[in-house]
Amino acid sequence: MYYDLTLKITPKLVNDANQNEKMTLSGHLGTHFDVMNKEFPLDYLRLSAVIFDVSSVYNRDIEIEDIDIDLIQENRFIAFHTGFINAAGYGTPRYFKEHPQLSASLIEALIQKGVNIIGIDCAGIRRGKEHTPMDQHCADHHVFVVENLCQMEMLLNHQKAVHCTINTYPIHYSHTTGLPCRVVAEI
Repeated sequence: MYYDLTLKITPKLVNDANQNEKMTLSGHLGTHFDVMNKEFPLDYLRLSAVIFDVSSVYNRDIEIEDIDIDLIQENRFIAFHTGFINAAGYGTPRYFKEHPQLSASLIEALIQKGVNIIGIDCAGIRRGKEHTPMDQHCADHHVFVVENLCQMEMLLNHQKAVHCTINTYPIHYSHTTGLPCRVVAEI
């Protein structure tokens, strides 16, 4: 069974996002990778994955203790369902400025575990001035960040974590920091 985790782009969504985030026109609209100055490896197109439900974490960073770190293995797509894309609505000022974020220690633990992709259902794994440097730090360690995933709750079905396969197909842009992509989970 296949589940599309890609945000559907509509004219209204484009308009809302463009009014609240200047980067949307340069490859950062909707579901996309932050590839920074790297090339997306074709080996990352189809990866074993773990999706974690962290939707119960409020008013603080998502920490290592909020997930079962032992489920994470090398060369995986690790995704975080915060529920924020549903709560705030993609394209709103709140969506871009107040989204949940992963703690620096959790991000570092994912890098050390050798994951390939970190996915999240909000505007980034860090906010504000920390967003771009952390994306670059991840890319420098061959870890790519995919933002604005959606509908992961369908896969979780009230579980704290679920294993699946995730297929990711980025557009083949060059010299940009963002690559729009289609992300499809397979169970």
